[in-house]
Amino acid sequence: MMTTNDANFVGLPPAVASHVTQTREFFQALDNFTRTFAFRQGDRVLLLTDPLLDPRVTQAISGHAQARGATVRQLMESSSRVEQIPDEAKALLEQATFVVSTWFCSIIDPYAIALRRQGQRWVKITYFRNLDLLHTPQARFPIDLVGELTRATAARYPKGEAFDLHFTDERGSDFRIHFTPEMRENLLATNRWRGRMGADEDGCYVHYLASHGPNLWDHNAVRNDLSVPTRMGGVLYPQWAVGFARPFAERIGVHFDGEYVSRVDGESNEARILRDMLIGGRMIEGGGCGFNPKAPRHNVYPAGSNAPGALHFGIDLVKPADYIRRTMPDWEEPPVHVDLVTLDATVKAGDQLLIDQGFLCALRDPEVVQAAARFGDPVALLEAGVD
Repeated sequence: MMTTNDANFVGLPPAVASHVTQTREFFQALDNFTRTFAFRQGDRVLLLTDPLLDPRVTQAISGHAQARGATVRQLMESSSRVEQIPDEAKALLEQATFVVSTWFCSIIDPYAIALRRQGQRWVKITYFRNLDLLHTPQARFPIDLVGELTRATAARYPKGEAFDLHFTDERGSDFRIHFTPEMRENLLATNRWRGRMGADEDGCYVHYLASHGPNLWDHNAVRNDLSVPTRMGGVLYPQWAVGFARPFAERIGVHFDGEYVSRVDGESNEARILRDMLIGGRMIEGGGCGFNPKAPRHNVYPAGSNAPGALHFGIDLVKPADYIRRTMPDWEEPPVHVDLVTLDATVKAGDQLLIDQGFLCALRDPEVVQAAARFGDPVALLEAGVD
């Protein structure tokens, strides 16, 4: 029987000293940075920011833009929780060809959508609020591989037929979103579902750090016409939600009648809080999916985990939630939105398996593995996740 102190056992290699790798790794991240912020000579760049954004972030983006021959202007709101484009911002937006934004409304505001349809390029930086993030594994994971993973997942959606997107898990979730062939084509036509993670395509909308989403369902499926109802329903038993320090101890059921929350089951304090917030709320993101293998799986702040197969379900609330206002007064999103989180879901599109108990099936697609081999060891790149 061994009596040696555990500290004397060494069976794994020590971490490589940061000074040995940090320069190489930093330049890997910089390549992703410059390719995402794909400024063109003559671009008119507008930064939509807030006071809590690290000023080094705006300096980095502005410096890169200047080096490319683009001009930069900045408009700062009082917070990132902007729910609709202010009238006073519209004149500046109309002049811009490229927008970098922290504002919550960037994805869904009809005015912003209309500008993108005219060719304006957008980068949302919810996950790039601190320049030090350039030194993280997710910042240097190749955006080309993020694109491969999204394309491989998109290819699993049945083509030319109606199908259900079906979410289940071991807690009893049973939730379906119905797709028509037209909805499939609309959703998967967006630039990120086509694997385009850089803002080099007219009309694009991308996230940096890559990649928050794309969503397995959202209103892109109906061309962002919020008046068009989508057939969905069932129950979700989320493990967690943004704004709660730890996953839920209780099995909490969130029931949907169509797109709207009809009931929340549970007796815990967390269940009571969710019930107060969610009843009557509308699903706007039906399975926002992570696609970056180096994103921390159990970091769900500020809007869900970006690890492969991790899901968040975004729900817009009937009224501002006092719990959110008390708990997260400086949250990047307004207190009229809740992100429910599931890390172990199984998801099928028709008969096609997208996610198996939290594992994104595309990680083992031959085309993805072959692409990863160009950047290093495919298993280390794709399956050595970050907790």
